[in-house]
Amino acid sequence: MISVSFLKSKYSREETIKLIDNSDASLIHVDLMDGEYVPNKNFTLEEIMLLLNKTKKPLDIHLMVKNPLIYIKELVKLKPYIITIHLDGTPNIEETLAYIRSHHIKVGVAINPDESEHIVDKYLDKIDYVLIMSVYPGAGGQKFISEVLEKVNYLKDKFLVGIDGGVNDESIKYLKDYPLDIVVSGSFICMSDNFNERIHLLEKNLPKA
Repeated sequence: MISVSFLKSKYSREETIKLIDNSDASLIHVDLMDGEYVPNKNFTLEEIMLLLNKTKKPLDIHLMVKNPLIYIKELVKLKPYIITIHLDGTPNIEETLAYIRSHHIKVGVAINPDESEHIVDKYLDKIDYVLIMSVYPGAGGQKFISEVLEKVNYLKDKFLVGIDGGVNDESIKYLKDYPLDIVVSGSFICMSDNFNERIHLLEKNLPKA
């Protein structure tokens, strides 16, 4: 599945979301940064709720925040497909994972490039999805870190697995040996004139999960 992030686009925020919603993408990827877990702050919770309350496509929400449960209690109203958190930003991990699942939403955990895939081991029965970060969260313009793909083999039989960061027509070559369930791409799609053309180009070059 291709999940499209609208963080960077040549169109307005509203128009970008509308274009993704009407495209062949499987999911809308929602990055929410608080300026504490990562240096950047992008959207307020109120803005996200307003922007996404009428979309048709399932939402894939990625929280780069400290204490994500505060956000999640509001975000569940959008009925997202997945909510993904970072364990090192979550003070009450067990409670947060259980809360997401209690709302029949897939529970995701993101692994930063310098984190081991084994950080999820103690939560095996509480997680549905692992998002491997191929750049460091919160900063744009980074190069795709291909070494993180070595984590896929360990995770693949246990969870749905995704990749996020720097995915474009160049870095896609690194994914050919790694069947992933979800591939997140942002500016490669949203800075183009034809979203579907870029989505199909990625799909064509990805192995089947």
